[in-house]
Amino acid sequence: MNKIVSLVFAGVVASGCTVTPQPLSLDQLSEKSNVLLGQYTESQEEITQPISLYEAMARAIKYNLDYKVELYEEALRGSESSLANMDMLPDLVAKAGISDRNNYSGSRSRTLLGSNEVGAESLVPSTSSDKDLVTTELELSWDILDFGLSYVRAKQAADAVLIANERKRKVANRIIEDVRTAYWRAVSAERLLDQLDSLESDIASALTAADESYRQKKTSPLAALTYQRELLDIQREIQSMNNELFVAKRQLAALMNVSPTTQFSLALPARESDVPALGIDAEKMVSDALINRPEIRELGYEQRISENEASSALLQLLPNLNLFGGFNYNSNDFLYNNNWSSWGAQASWNVFNLFRYPGHKRSNELEQELLRQRSLALTMAVVTQVHVSASRYEIARQKLETMRKYHDVSANILEQIESGYKTRKVSYQNFVREKMNSIVADAQFDIAQADLQNAYANIFASVGQDTFGNIDTAATNVKELAEHLQSHWQQLSSGFLVQR
Repeated sequence: MNKIVSLVFAGVVASGCTVTPQPLSLDQLSEKSNVLLGQYTESQEEITQPISLYEAMARAIKYNLDYKVELYEEALRGSESSLANMDMLPDLVAKAGISDRNNYSGSRSRTLLGSNEVGAESLVPSTSSDKDLVTTELELSWDILDFGLSYVRAKQAADAVLIANERKRKVANRIIEDVRTAYWRAVSAERLLDQLDSLESDIASALTAADESYRQKKTSPLAALTYQRELLDIQREIQSMNNELFVAKRQLAALMNVSPTTQFSLALPARESDVPALGIDAEKMVSDALINRPEIRELGYEQRISENEASSALLQLLPNLNLFGGFNYNSNDFLYNNNWSSWGAQASWNVFNLFRYPGHKRSNELEQELLRQRSLALTMAVVTQVHVSASRYEIARQKLETMRKYHDVSANILEQIESGYKTRKVSYQNFVREKMNSIVADAQFDIAQADLQNAYANIFASVGQDTFGNIDTAATNVKELAEHLQSHWQQLSSGFLVQR
């Protein structure tokens, strides 16, 4: 019966200690979302003037949340490294205790008659302990094997900090590259969207007039239909550019961590007339990339961690030696010495580690071979990316030069056509067509400029150059950070580009 009662009691206790999943309620989720919406753009400097390229880059590095995640990841790994260093210290343990009982502890003694026989009691019951006791102990111990393992773990934790730093660099370079692309596309949008909207309205009117002319047979059907096709081709191209440019400013706002509802304007730079060429050969870029790329360095640190793991497996084969010493106090009045010092050493050895080692060794060898193969694959990818980025920049540079000439020719043609239209030597249809061609040429010129800037930023990303330098972004305001970035990029450009 007692067993049944005990089982029932145990079941009730176990069921009372069961934890079931509790999803967040709608009210909790709503409250959390309101908090997040209020926090994701807080403590940011207000936008008080048109944003330049380097201010956009500064705001992205200072406020972009992806970059902040990497900053905190690096800080966390640094804290873990500090804790790993502390693990190498000896243990210093202080103990204190109070005990009490309602009667004295005591014992009886009986004489031994043999190995398995006892006789009568030899002494009256006696005690050697007070009912109330206070004990204290301060012991210093040092485990030599644990020290060796902790040293290896501390080196691995230090490499983890370096890995976090390389990942932070990679995210920063990607953000800078994305900002340059989004900024120049946003500049194109700010320059052209109003013109494109106006042009599309003119095209709609011209299409209506052309259709009416075709229906009333004021011109030949083929000429009217050909004109409509030209207008529709231009309208289709305008709509395509509109779609591409419309989201550019929102993408730039997201990179700068600016709310989509925040209105801001951009400082519109002049269109570049001279486009610099690459002043460094691809082989030198490859050499720099294999030294600077965050992914290459990260793999190097992972290989070092794996090598230290092999050392850890070897250390576990060794016997363990524990050295200890301490000071003790016991309030028991029956003790001859209530205070005493103690010291000693203890050795131990887990023999089964000898049988585990071959498996650890094989696993570590496979891991190191995996990392080696990843390094080879990454090397091939980096070499390819460097050559592609160099070729892409050259193609974009040539395209921009062609588009600049096309833009200038279109502007001159429009000037001639406009003069002819004013003197009634050119028809309205030809004037509208050339006006549309000129605006499209403007748009294509700006898009080519944006493509060149994207290719330019991609060169530095492929080579692994730090695109914002060594500066504390949290302690630097946006203006100072923008000035630093401008100076840093001018230095970078002097090493990669050359004016022709």
